[in-house]
Amino acid sequence: MNKKLPRSRENDYTNEMVDARLTFIAEQTGVELHHLRHFSIDPGVLPGNIEHFSGVAQVPLGFAGPLLVNGEHAQGVFYVPLATTEGTLVGSYNRGMKLLYEAGGVTTTVIDDAIQRAPVFVFENARYAAQFGRWVTEQFDAIKAVAESTTSVGKLRDIEQYAAGKIRWLRFNYTTGDAAGQNMVSAATQEACKWIVPQLEGLEHFSMAANLGTDKKHSTLNTLQTRGKRVVAEATIPNELIKRIMHADAAALHYRQRLCNVGAFISGSASNALHVANGVTAIFIATGQDVANVAESSAGIVHEELTPTGDYYFSVTIPSLIVATYGGGTGLPTQRECLETLGCYGKGKVNKLAEIVAATVLCGELSLGSAIVANEWVASHDKYGRNRP
Repeated sequence: MNKKLPRSRENDYTNEMVDARLTFIAEQTGVELHHLRHFSIDPGVLPGNIEHFSGVAQVPLGFAGPLLVNGEHAQGVFYVPLATTEGTLVGSYNRGMKLLYEAGGVTTTVIDDAIQRAPVFVFENARYAAQFGRWVTEQFDAIKAVAESTTSVGKLRDIEQYAAGKIRWLRFNYTTGDAAGQNMVSAATQEACKWIVPQLEGLEHFSMAANLGTDKKHSTLNTLQTRGKRVVAEATIPNELIKRIMHADAAALHYRQRLCNVGAFISGSASNALHVANGVTAIFIATGQDVANVAESSAGIVHEELTPTGDYYFSVTIPSLIVATYGGGTGLPTQRECLETLGCYGKGKVNKLAEIVAATVLCGELSLGSAIVANEWVASHDKYGRNRP
């Protein structure tokens, strides 16, 4: 017998409906649910964020800092909220922040901004497809006007074209203000395609998506062309600080990174960084980002150099960091509080958040790399990272 979860057509976002669903799950599974019932947020704020609301999964959260950022948008000292269940993670980022604070901070720069949708058009033959490509170029201004008619925020920056046989993808690139913008660009692109499709000769098939937008998955295209924010974090660290704080040295870190580059190449990795996903995921959970976008946002490009004086220049480029400070999960109570501690809630703050994320990632890369060089990595996880019952 199909036993459906309790729902209310009038108002499904109440404490009474939460209790009804949890009671139902307890009856169906035989598991007493104590902790899921305890939360401080009003279910009434959740429409648009979740269906069948039945409680809160409480993820431990710690702050790391002070993080000193010398950015174009993020300037000054920040204490970064990190939500995780991995012991040593907050401590490791905190250690990296200490190193970079004493070195004078992290310099951050947002160098590109674009979010995509990529509809596909299949024609009777390649000649029709090529003709369509030329037409799109000629009609860009008209397409832009139609797309932007759906939003007061989104702006169509350009349209890339990719062809294979009689198939042609259009990759619409938008800026979306302080929102991550996936829904925004979906609506805009759909409206544009409603205008485009009736005018096409030789069209056999059209679809709003066929994997070239690479939503919530890594791709080389994202690395080359940007998805979300393309942001760089960099610093030059005196070797004396590396020795004193990290128990390593610049030359050893430089040699280790050369080995990492080879290892990444052999394995076919999307990144020559160590663990960009750790910092990105922990901040995403804390601040109400779409956590599935870690798939794109965890790619990192490390470049480092030994300076003539024996110090260490280190940078991380995140080519596809998708963050928001407005909309989605960012307005939920605890997520909003975390964004507010960073001065990043609301409009006009998204590039600031992107720079803080990148600076945090840089600190984590240096801390883990140093732990590996100093042979402290395994020991620290054994001491701090094992939850023994």
